[in-house]
Amino acid sequence: MSEKVRAGRNRTLTLSEQEIPQLEKQIVTASMLEEGTDLLNKTINDDLLHAINYIPDDFADLLIIDPPYNLTKNFNGTTFSARSTDSYDEYLATWFPLVCKKLKPTGSLYICGDWKCTSSLQRAVEKELTVLNRITWQREKGRGAKSNWKNGMEDIWFAVKNPNEYYFDVESVKQKRRVIAPYKVDGKPKDWNQEDDGNFRLTYPSNFWDDISIPFWSMPENTDHPTQKPEKLYAKLILASSKPGDVILDPFLGSGTASVVAKKLGRNYCGIELNKEYALLAQKRLNLAGEDKTIQGYKDGVFWERNSGK
Repeated sequence: MSEKVRAGRNRTLTLSEQEIPQLEKQIVTASMLEEGTDLLNKTINDDLLHAINYIPDDFADLLIIDPPYNLTKNFNGTTFSARSTDSYDEYLATWFPLVCKKLKPTGSLYICGDWKCTSSLQRAVEKELTVLNRITWQREKGRGAKSNWKNGMEDIWFAVKNPNEYYFDVESVKQKRRVIAPYKVDGKPKDWNQEDDGNFRLTYPSNFWDDISIPFWSMPENTDHPTQKPEKLYAKLILASSKPGDVILDPFLGSGTASVVAKKLGRNYCGIELNKEYALLAQKRLNLAGEDKTIQGYKDGVFWERNSGK
């Protein structure tokens, strides 16, 4: 559907006119919601405030939410406009409490934001859930700013319904880092392994992530969505806070990253997306995920440093 002229090596995923009819048959529309269509492992093309009424309460083990930030942004013809902080708080209040009802009593939530809207997100989350942490990840993309500091970070708030009973598997999200100054005791490596291609240590993750690559034209997961989240980023959230077979719900699906990664990692999923082209892109990515389960930067059960070639 895109008319951009792309270089021969550009791997950005697009839609062709020939494949659209088949993809349209695979997504759920508003009329299908009213007919009682099963929503597990489905992409819903509808407005969130309408679609959320058809999702049962206590439906999801994990919520991953990437809402419009408090910025003016064009989402394929639909513009979200920047507003005052109070107005953005009011916007969150129209849908966030409704979405939280879909989370199981033992469920977890991650919600994404930037420096401008993160305080609003914290206030919204604390009204409904218990905040456990704020993850900050390095977003290395974009031009420098001339009259301000370049924004190279984003936040993800981590919260749960019950702080005494929730799932978290830290062993599944360890990072493999190269050891620059290997330390030995009695001539043997101390907390690191000597391998053919170097010395490495498995480390426990902190709440600052500097190993994420933003999707770009040479990566097969890349689409034209303006705020697409990397598969590697969501893989960490899904592995840490869900078990195989659990249900992942994303009410702002975009081009489908949450559902795609859930499928690749053996979880169930459900995503809601207002824009039809993005919903179709998500479905195309889901179809491809049935054949290719690789996630850039995640291999052999560990997360690798950025630019490690994995």
